[in-house]
Amino acid sequence: MTGLERLHSAIAVAPPGPDTIAAFDLDGTLISGYSASVVYRDRLRRLDISVGELLRTTGAAIDTQFRGADVSALMDIGVRALAGRTEDELNDWGRRLFAQEIAAMIYPEARGLLAAHRLAGHTIVMATSATPFQAKYVAEDLDIVDVLCTQPEVVDGMLTGELSAPPLWGPAKAAALGAYAEGHGTDLKDAFAYSNGVEDVFMLEAVGRPVALNPDRGLAKVAAQRHWPAVTLRKPQRGATPISTLRTATAMGALAATAAVGASAGVVTGSRQFGANLVGTYGPDISLSLLGIDVHIDGEHNIWDHRPAVFMFNHQSSLDMLVLGTVIKRDVTGVAKKEAAADPRFIPIGALLDVAYIDRSDTAKAKAALKPAVDKLDNGVSIVIAPEGTRSPTPRLGRFKKGGFHLAMQAGVPIVPVVIHNAGERMWRNSLVAHPGPVYVSVLDPVPTDDWEIDDLDTHVEQVRDLFENALRAGHR
Repeated sequence: MTGLERLHSAIAVAPPGPDTIAAFDLDGTLISGYSASVVYRDRLRRLDISVGELLRTTGAAIDTQFRGADVSALMDIGVRALAGRTEDELNDWGRRLFAQEIAAMIYPEARGLLAAHRLAGHTIVMATSATPFQAKYVAEDLDIVDVLCTQPEVVDGMLTGELSAPPLWGPAKAAALGAYAEGHGTDLKDAFAYSNGVEDVFMLEAVGRPVALNPDRGLAKVAAQRHWPAVTLRKPQRGATPISTLRTATAMGALAATAAVGASAGVVTGSRQFGANLVGTYGPDISLSLLGIDVHIDGEHNIWDHRPAVFMFNHQSSLDMLVLGTVIKRDVTGVAKKEAAADPRFIPIGALLDVAYIDRSDTAKAKAALKPAVDKLDNGVSIVIAPEGTRSPTPRLGRFKKGGFHLAMQAGVPIVPVVIHNAGERMWRNSLVAHPGPVYVSVLDPVPTDDWEIDDLDTHVEQVRDLFENALRAGHR
């Protein structure tokens, strides 16, 4: 049994219910790296930091890293630099940095730990020295409602450049967690606390179930001395390596070659669908094999039992199209806005896959706008669509749009949810290269639409979205 498996077992046998608290540090614990580094890199890129501040920050960082100083001086410099900025501006800034960088830093296996605590009914809280602008969007993505963090002073919606209380570092974080437990009418004897840093020994000592998660050298030493569990999670794969770059280029070249063969076959046979089926049957499998990615499908019979259908998928990665290709294989196409038919970048794809172009500009004639896609379904060709409309930075679902639901209703075909669990781990949303490993897909039971009424559509949309949520929460088999 691995350390992570033993940790899951410890969560399962701990007292269930909300009286058991699970407190997670942020930087280095839930995310690989430090959110403050992302903030400073962004400010440097935008030339939003003076030479004097940079020198003071560097000196304070050296004191913290190598001389054991707390983060008070570092936090003071950073917060003073934000004086005069509005809270709304910093919320927007934090949201952007999360989507662009921090989302990809979340340890995938940390989601499993949170899910285990949630299954046990435990109360989950984030305890971090970071500011809310760094922490709140990670917490929101991970469904952590309560966040204990360092609070900048805000007056009339504007930062003053001061802190409203000392930074949550060392003993202060432990005290904040103790106050939180007291406020919830429980104590910490059965609580879990997770951290990577030796500065959090005070918090770990305060609970009955301390865990050194991704421990630094200092904490690893303390954990060994005190027989605390020490677990290192698998890091998220982000950067390009020479091998991953070569494999990705080779895979894309193979896909392009397969597409050329499919296009030629379509011309020779006079059937674009034949050419598209040829590409769908072989292209994704070849490309994924070259990438070293194995697709594991649960519920595969649902792909074939009810065709044609509207296949809906959660969209997180550029790999999704290849994964869907290897899952659905043939007799399928997508939909695109009418303007894309004149886009030279999209014309070859649209021609090869015989895409259904719809007019989204005339909402008053929405039913007529969907006719090209309905015609595809009437002719036995399934449609694949992402109800979120765009890629999300993490496995967390976005809001579902209604277009695909209207389409299924008009055609009288079922909706088949295709839940992609972890393609983002193999190829992050903003990445240009893929990394080898498994991708897990759950194909859920078809959802009939033939008895749906338009007045109940919002309810049906939420029901289908709940199916995705539940499958993602349950994980892959």
